[in-house]
Amino acid sequence: MVGASGTLALVIQHSPLAHLGGFAAVLADRGWQVRIVEAPGLAGLTDDADLVIVLGGDEAVYEQDAHPYLATEVQFLRRRLEAERPTLGVCLGAQLMAEALGGRVSRGKSDVIGFRRVDLTDAGKDSPLRHLAGVPLMQWHGDSFRLPAGATRLASSAEYSNEAFRMGDYALAVQFHPELIGAMYEQWIADGAGELAALAIDPDDLRAQRDEHAAAMEVAAAAMLGEWLDTLRS
Repeated sequence: MVGASGTLALVIQHSPLAHLGGFAAVLADRGWQVRIVEAPGLAGLTDDADLVIVLGGDEAVYEQDAHPYLATEVQFLRRRLEAERPTLGVCLGAQLMAEALGGRVSRGKSDVIGFRRVDLTDAGKDSPLRHLAGVPLMQWHGDSFRLPAGATRLASSAEYSNEAFRMGDYALAVQFHPELIGAMYEQWIADGAGELAALAIDPDDLRAQRDEHAAAMEVAAAAMLGEWLDTLRS
């Protein structure tokens, strides 16, 4: 895995609004240097990172005709994952990882926006996700994926059977958004106003959920990510 000197984390970002959030402090506390690249700029980039983190975005994996850089991302991740190099995916990032590993991504049956609990599998309870047990987590997605061959399911929910998975000890993917903190909520609500209106979701209800659950999620998410990062150096 990553040696004690390995500290470079490459972050693939699809939107300025979907950034590392609370994950940034956890990485900094453990001495990781962060390099951010916007997804369309991934082509030709040398993969010299000790860790790759792929964040969320409004794109869908199956929209590669409209967003050709998604195909580049899938190829990049396929090479990295075949080499069993440390990789973390969040929401769209998780779906891109699933696609790269042979799991098909498709439109889901429902849009899930707001705080929800996920159910950990036995493997999830024995993983860094154990810190999330019983903690409502922020969701904002409407896509699904098949669990890739060889992957271990870590969490599911009433709406989606695959909420998190891992490949060995080197890859972790989550559908939810444990990275959200602070002003990100208002920024996402403003940016997604049209989608929320179309789904008849009251922004004030999301704010109430944030006020009730965000602090607990932030603590649990930091513990989850910190433990997983520590396993990369064990």
